[in-house]
Amino acid sequence: MNVIRCLHITGLKEAIRQMEKVGVDPSGIEWMKGKTLHFNLKVEGIDPRTANLLKEEMISLGGDAALDNQSLDCGVRPTDGLLMGSREQFEKLIQKLESHPDHQIIAHPLKETLQNISKDRFTLRCRRRTFALGERTLLMGVLNVTPDSFSDGGLFYEKEKAISHGLKMVEEGADMIDIGGESTRPGSKLLGPDEELARVLPVIKALAREVDVPISIDTYKSEVAQRAIDAGAQIINDISGLHFDPELARVAASGDVPIILMHIRGTPETMQKKVHYDSLFSEIIRYLKEGILRAESAGLDPGQIVIDPGIGFGKTLEDNLLIIKKLSEFRVLGKPILLGASRKSFIGKILDAPLGERLEGTLSSIAIGVLNGAHIIRSHDVLQAKRAIAVADAIRLAEG
Repeated sequence: MNVIRCLHITGLKEAIRQMEKVGVDPSGIEWMKGKTLHFNLKVEGIDPRTANLLKEEMISLGGDAALDNQSLDCGVRPTDGLLMGSREQFEKLIQKLESHPDHQIIAHPLKETLQNISKDRFTLRCRRRTFALGERTLLMGVLNVTPDSFSDGGLFYEKEKAISHGLKMVEEGADMIDIGGESTRPGSKLLGPDEELARVLPVIKALAREVDVPISIDTYKSEVAQRAIDAGAQIINDISGLHFDPELARVAASGDVPIILMHIRGTPETMQKKVHYDSLFSEIIRYLKEGILRAESAGLDPGQIVIDPGIGFGKTLEDNLLIIKKLSEFRVLGKPILLGASRKSFIGKILDAPLGERLEGTLSSIAIGVLNGAHIIRSHDVLQAKRAIAVADAIRLAEG
């Protein structure tokens, strides 16, 4: 009896391995490997003339393109196109476009996108440690030194309790500790830098002396970030993706410290009011691209940037689910991805569960996030998250 399998091939390494198992010789593998990976690239806001050109070229190469024929007939307003083809076909398309001066404006972003979606390994440099992202999913423990954070507000507001909990998270396996002094729960108002510094600096200084894992400062204020780095923090985690205080980019660049750029719609006070996106993923990607450009323009090493789609920050229940389900779409940015879904309200809505009963939902989202491309998981429950990540990583890295 013949057995037919539909292989789930997600990368060149896996494609090569499958061809080796069949017995294909090295020259044949080199010739065919680009044909095993198929991509559907949606190009938005292109003029009708370019859209027609892309369609003609893709068809000539054996691929295809789906276009809005009505928009093409009008020939004025920008349109979107869905390009469909193998990696090899896209590489040949890019070569053709690059050879013509008028077409290089679309050739560059296509080439960059193709390169970015092929990346699954990154290096993140902290002062005391360098992380190889992609080999093992990292875990960031959450330590809120606030009286009003949505999940653990008040629990670690006192310095000694905060330090003790930070040490416990390191013992449980946290790769980094994210310390925040301002609540960014929905509806929360902005906090002044003096109060924020009074909350976080004593804890950062104490933990920096006690632990060897990097400490992250969860702030969008350049003044707070600079003081935190001087006190021993080694990572900046900005919920605004450099949109609230662009000067934060200079702080990261001058200190050569990694920065996490998150997407948020509005501010914490307004983000959950009348939430609507014309195109959820496009708007998040555009927002994060702006933050990346600001960071790199300030002189920060492009390899020191991490992105976070911002679960719960100006998102509906359905938005959050789609982001986790299609997390791999953010690979187009070419940066490591952080996922922070821990104890979020969407889990509570699904399970009809209060804050204290969202562990199982959190662990489910963590496992799915790891399988869909997260490089760093941010969680309040370190020990349980560490175990969930270990199982998800074992499944993700299994070969056969």
